Amino acid sequence: MTTHSMYAVRQLGYGGSEVLRIATVERPVPGPGQVLVRVRAAGVNPADWKTRAGLAGHHSHQPPFTPGMDVAGVVEAVGGDVTDFKPGDAVYGMVFPPNGAQAQYTVTPAGMLARVPSEVDIVQAGALATAGLTAWQALVTTAQVAPGQRVLVHAAAGGVGHLAVQIAKARGAHVIGTARAGKHAFLRELGADELIDYTRVDFTEAISDRVDIVLDPLGDDYAPRSLTILAPSGIFIDLRQPNPGRAEVRATAGKLGVRFADVIVSPNTTDLTQLAALAARGQLRVAVEETLPLANVAKAQELSESGRVQGKIVLIP
Repeated sequence: MTTHSMYAVRQLGYGGSEVLRIATVERPVPGPGQVLVRVRAAGVNPADWKTRAGLAGHHSHQPPFTPGMDVAGVVEAVGGDVTDFKPGDAVYGMVFPPNGAQAQYTVTPAGMLARVPSEVDIVQAGALATAGLTAWQALVTTAQVAPGQRVLVHAAAGGVGHLAVQIAKARGAHVIGTARAGKHAFLRELGADELIDYTRVDFTEAISDRVDIVLDPLGDDYAPRSLTILAPSGIFIDLRQPNPGRAEVRATAGKLGVRFADVIVSPNTTDLTQLAALAARGQLRVAVEETLPLANVAKAQELSESGRVQGKIVLIP
């Protein structure tokens, strides 16, 4: 391998995990407004396996390309017009294929990065951006969660869910989570006030008082059932991407007189900085269930696809 090349995950086609390979490719060069990051940690998200399987709504990139959106590492070089970062800075944020995060180096616009505070572990930072921004932009930007409000988080032990629990608590909300009983102790440690084992109890019957905000990454029948327990001024936030049934749920929400919103994560330095500040203060912790070497990317995606991950999986180049 030359000094201008690197190892990277390459998605060679659409299908199962067998389409993923480790390959030697040219190291990217930052253009104007871009930052070259030496990757220390790359989080795995459901979007990775959905993209691999051709389920991401459309094929926005033709293989081969490097997957992965979550990144944390050290600035190696900056392109023209970049003044907020310099080589040696610890940063985290988001990056999109074709030059994804699951490689030794990646490039991304400076506006999709923020500094990693010294109090925050780089591996945790590598798992924070996509799920953290989704939860933040749903709860804070869209719903404007306020102290005393009641928030229901479905799949509360998942990547987005466990961060949403913590963000809502940090904003003074009363948090209810749905999760299997085996994950309740974990969620209580994160601050959840009420927990419902959805495998044994219908959450619509277990919740006594109406809620102000519902976060739903699941779709299917969770959406229409959740609409029935919202307060008149409440808001249902659809996090499932893609969600073929979204139009129907939106229409039902309108008939019931409650608000509906869907959130597609939009990376920006301001929100990333606020997330990092929460983590530095100890109010936000990413649960990293497993770290794996880059070569085990197929296993990582298979674990993510199982839907049983508690928190996040992180690849280490």
